[in-house]
Amino acid sequence: MRTVSPDPPQLGTVDGLAYASFLPDSPAPGGVVILHGADSCKESHFDFARLLRGSGVAAVCFDARGHGESEGAFGASVVDDVLAVASVLPPGPIGLRGSSMGGWLALVAAPPLRAAAVVAICPAPTEHLVRAMREPGRFGFARDADGFAACAARYGDLEAVAGGLAQRLMLLHAEGDDVVPVEASRALAAAAPGARLVEVPGGHHRSVQHDPELQALSVRFLQNELHRAALADAG
Repeated sequence: MRTVSPDPPQLGTVDGLAYASFLPDSPAPGGVVILHGADSCKESHFDFARLLRGSGVAAVCFDARGHGESEGAFGASVVDDVLAVASVLPPGPIGLRGSSMGGWLALVAAPPLRAAAVVAICPAPTEHLVRAMREPGRFGFARDADGFAACAARYGDLEAVAGGLAQRLMLLHAEGDDVVPVEASRALAAAAPGARLVEVPGGHHRSVQHDPELQALSVRFLQNELHRAALADAG
């Protein structure tokens, strides 16, 4: 039986980004970058990182710019920031897991990272995020709305990105989400043959993130896809 270690993570910074890494004792088949949502922080997802570590997978959480202990404002560098944080993981295939704003970021960062797997929880549509970043008082974090909009335009259509991931993509969404409607994930799944969409009855925008059963499902998916990618690389 796997256990969740209470050992504290290793803390550090890279390019002004504060991160916490969770490294298993034995060599890992790969690592996962965990991306939080708007107005959240890395500590909110330590529970999932510990589950990954307990399953033998390396994980890293970090504060997006404008959040927590990281420097600068959330804007044009958001995808480059994911790549910078991924560099602190051990060598091997990379997976991404993000929720809401972090779900969007997990999707758009997947191609430049050549991600082996993506778990996107109620991922925010691009136009939703671009519009929200411009709304005064909508969020409490420092942001460069124009820089973010330019970045979002550069990384293209989410459905096209999802289509490129295909079976390497898992989408989780609560049907009762009143912030990002479940139809957004249905459209992504339809564009990505082989992707897995898990629709949860009821719930709300944050209910899926910390559900134990869904976390376990996500861990197994990431673990299997990372193993698959590691074997392919070795062969």
